[in-house]
Amino acid sequence: MRIIIPMAGRGKRMRPHTLSIPKPLIKIAGKPIVQRLVEDITALIHEEVEELAFITGDFGSETEKELLSIAEKTGAKGKIYYQNEPLGTAHAILCAGESLNGKVIIAYADTLFRAGFSLDDSKDGIIWVHQVNDPSGFGVVELDKDRCITAFYEKPATFVSDLAIIGIYYFRNGERLKQELQYLLDQDIKSGGEYGITDALRNMTAKGTRFYTGAVDEWLDCGNMEACVYTNQRILDTKKHQETLIHETAVIENSLVREPCFIGRDAIIRNAVIGPYVSIGENSLVENAVVGNSIIQSGSTIRQVSMHNSMIGNYVDLTGHRQKYNVGDYTVINEDHNTS
Repeated sequence: MRIIIPMAGRGKRMRPHTLSIPKPLIKIAGKPIVQRLVEDITALIHEEVEELAFITGDFGSETEKELLSIAEKTGAKGKIYYQNEPLGTAHAILCAGESLNGKVIIAYADTLFRAGFSLDDSKDGIIWVHQVNDPSGFGVVELDKDRCITAFYEKPATFVSDLAIIGIYYFRNGERLKQELQYLLDQDIKSGGEYGITDALRNMTAKGTRFYTGAVDEWLDCGNMEACVYTNQRILDTKKHQETLIHETAVIENSLVREPCFIGRDAIIRNAVIGPYVSIGENSLVENAVVGNSIIQSGSTIRQVSMHNSMIGNYVDLTGHRQKYNVGDYTVINEDHNTS
């Protein structure tokens, strides 16, 4: 089995947090989004992951090292591909054409989910979906009585289905997918000015490939700051009995931690009330503060705040009094002296 993860987008909706790192490497409850995605997928499949391929932009060598480390933790060979132009999802996947053989899972890197089933890899293909209240903003599928997909619709103006595609796909025959993606590019078949995977799925269905749906219990988005903070909350709730959330080297002095919380390696909590639903990265200091339902990344210093529903990046120095913050990496804010 191979897992291919397109992640070449710049993550503009997540700025300022994506100015220094790509969105899939933003940490949620102490782990990068893309690592949690890989762990969720591998929990569903019956066989060893042979290769973990990432399709990236020009994110630099440090990002690539971290991605290859995530593959190594999975026990898979890591591979890096590049999408140098934003030409659409079909084009992105085709950039990893060498890995499109045999059984393949395609998963977009900002999608986290919770599911209670195992992958049936004997099917031609599986497309994961989730029921949504307003399907007009999503790609949706229509099913027959056997729950086989009969049609695909992109952001339908009138109701046809409320089963939204969440961005995770299984293909038993990666070569067949590669052929259809190449056909779109060769014939210059675009939707909305881009080469889209949905057109390839339609062609495959018309030629006899039978796609079925895999329903997830919960679909978690990491598209903006508010969504990340909520996803952090849900991950802490679901992982509190599965992962060690407070590192043994964390120092907690004269403080109250309302679980679930993640507190990373060598973090210091002093004279503070933390939680519930707070993640604090390694080597961060929170002092004389009250923090709830927030993410604080690594190497940051937070003092004299009463902060909720916030997201603080890496290496931030924050002394302030506001209730809500959205602060990117390497920022200094001292509201006591009106400097930043």
